[in-house]
Amino acid sequence: MRNPWIAAGALLCALAITAGAFGAHALRQRLTAPALQQWETAARYLLYGGFGLVLLGLAGAGAARPALALPAALLLGGTLLFSGTVGALALGGPGWLGAITPLGGAAMILAFLLFAWSALR
Repeated sequence: MRNPWIAAGALLCALAITAGAFGAHALRQRLTAPALQQWETAARYLLYGGFGLVLLGLAGAGAARPALALPAALLLGGTLLFSGTVGALALGGPGWLGAITPLGGAAMILAFLLFAWSALR
């Protein structure tokens, strides 16, 4: 069973758990409470995106159901954009990243809506 979407989802889940542990142990004493909360949000949404990609892969994204390739790509890109910018902001990244973050969130939402639409067709 070779499925790059399942593999990408599993990698995002592993990254999410790693980021969460890093935040809980290495960053807890270094970040302010709001910044630590941002870091935890980034890790949580990485996990959501990872689970979503695994589900899309199991639903047949790719060769079995090409219509699911777009939601899978949107979910992967949106998750990386959203979690990446939120995590960077938590670490003191430039404030302009906050203007990009919603694009990642919107891509994630669109991905799940397209997934729902495909499931109903």
